Amino acid sequence: MAVVIPFSPADATIDRLAERLTPDMQRVNAEILTRTGSEVTMIPEVANHLISSGGKRLRPMLTLAMASLTGYSGDGHIKLAAAVEFMHTATLLHDDVVDGSEMRRGRPAARMVWGNEASVLVGDFLLGQAFKMMVEVGSMRALDILSNAAAVIAEGEVMQLGAAKNTATTEDEYLSVIRAKTAELFAAACEVGPVLTNRPKAEHAACRSFGMNLGIAFQLVDDALDYGGKSAKLGKNVGDDFREGKITLPVVLSFRRGSETERAFWSRTLEHGEITDSDLETALGLMMKHRALEDTIGRAQHYGAIARDALALFPASEMKQAIEEAVEFCTARTH
Repeated sequence: MAVVIPFSPADATIDRLAERLTPDMQRVNAEILTRTGSEVTMIPEVANHLISSGGKRLRPMLTLAMASLTGYSGDGHIKLAAAVEFMHTATLLHDDVVDGSEMRRGRPAARMVWGNEASVLVGDFLLGQAFKMMVEVGSMRALDILSNAAAVIAEGEVMQLGAAKNTATTEDEYLSVIRAKTAELFAAACEVGPVLTNRPKAEHAACRSFGMNLGIAFQLVDDALDYGGKSAKLGKNVGDDFREGKITLPVVLSFRRGSETERAFWSRTLEHGEITDSDLETALGLMMKHRALEDTIGRAQHYGAIARDALALFPASEMKQAIEEAVEFCTARTH
């Protein structure tokens, strides 16, 4: 069954932002390669399996972009950007173990190649390296922001476990999960830039608000793409969330808007895991019937607009324009 999701303009891109950040991102990538080195052969193998697999590097790019937007001229943003990417990679390694995922970015998940134990332990190694880089930068405030984010992300993971397979999850409860699990790292990545430049607190708050709302938008688009995207572009199988019993916003909306019979379908498949070959197609049909995917994208665009508004505090510049285009990309992307 083909599902059409009304995304934003198809030409939305992060290319302008990536081009402006190319020199700094080259330094970040060099730092990442250096920090994944270890005499324990399996550590760089597992880490680089995921790090080199074509991720967007969006979070470290945002750290660099916000540092530039607020006039930072030192070197600390390089290590903080690398630390942010390590935190993100560690959460992916851990997530795939928790979720039992088989694919990540178009490749077998690390757990499928090296096992769950190695994936968890290498994730821990990357977190350790991330904190070493934070300390080396010498900003207690940046360390506070990113270490707090690490704790909040872990809380979000546990919250998601509590909501797993629970079709009674409300939209507000689900948004609380993704604020912690996904958006918190976006917020922290954006906030540490102005912290390094000792900018006014209003700019700190604006950058944090930008990241938080962009992170929510990003995750909501992910939720929709799991049902309405294409496997080749996503780097994972369409419908993985459904097969893993995940309660995401399209499910929450479909369940709330459905009939008693339709709710029984969601309970059978997601709560009890009794899934047949045709159930994914049925799920897609119910989502189309109740406009669940369209409304999920609509909510993502709403949070994207809030993110753009947060930047109104900053004067017009080429960097600001590039960041705004990145927001469009995040709400319009097809992978």
